[in-house]
Amino acid sequence: MYFCLKQGKTMNKTLNIRGKLISLDSPLVMGILNVTPDSFYAESRKQSEKAIEERVQAILAEGGDMIDLGGYSSRPDAEEVAPKEEMRRLAFALEIIRKHYPEVMVSVDTFRADVARSCVEDYGADIINDISGGELDPQMFRTVAALQVPYILMHMRGTPQTMQQFTTYTDMMDEIMRYFADKVNRLHQLGVNDIILDPGFGFSKTTDQNYALMSHLREFRLFDLPLLVGISRKSMIYRFLGGTPAESLNGTTILNTYALLNGAHILRVHDVKEAREAVSIVQKITFNSQLSTLNS
Repeated sequence: MYFCLKQGKTMNKTLNIRGKLISLDSPLVMGILNVTPDSFYAESRKQSEKAIEERVQAILAEGGDMIDLGGYSSRPDAEEVAPKEEMRRLAFALEIIRKHYPEVMVSVDTFRADVARSCVEDYGADIINDISGGELDPQMFRTVAALQVPYILMHMRGTPQTMQQFTTYTDMMDEIMRYFADKVNRLHQLGVNDIILDPGFGFSKTTDQNYALMSHLREFRLFDLPLLVGISRKSMIYRFLGGTPAESLNGTTILNTYALLNGAHILRVHDVKEAREAVSIVQKITFNSQLSTLNS
């Protein structure tokens, strides 16, 4: 049985980024930038100054609203990355981004509290994206509360290296909803105001479980919180349809469209142009549907 955290609460359709309220009335597109040598999709790996600058430029030119910067690959068989090396990679990219694009919104993909703090305080990162939901660093929640930046809370079991060993659930949706309920309550008690939920597609879930999770996406409305969906070119697409990550753009666009129709506020993607087009088309359909209802 699911339960709502705050009965009667109206969803906060904004994010506070450096004191500026960013509206979520229109879904946002988050472009992926990985400064890693081993991310699962080769085209997302950018390690030189030129490559990083060109990727940021492309994300913005194609209609991206923000960048998600990662220095630690979270694919199932990824190697462990030392905190110092992760921070080195992120600092290198953040310096380039802030030099050339000082106003762009940057989310940092890290589960380490010290890395998160340095990225925000020393390099101007705007959002913390934690794949572990605070499980891998007990200081993360207090750090985010102190930093007062938006926090992306994702569902995962285990670590990136072990997560696919933890795909057995008695009732997957019930367990995921309770996971979020507990963590959202703890974050609220610490004074964290901007929380974004990420169901964690591909993390501690089989292919069938990922599709079951997608079919229940509307149920996350119970939390009255923004919802991020990240399914871009993931194995739930190419293992189901056949092929490779490089051949999974069409499947990605279909799932992104379904997610938008079922409550997603942010799409985390490799292919920004296609995601932006999906947002525009879904909004056009929604607007015309609402107009027809008003005129009937």
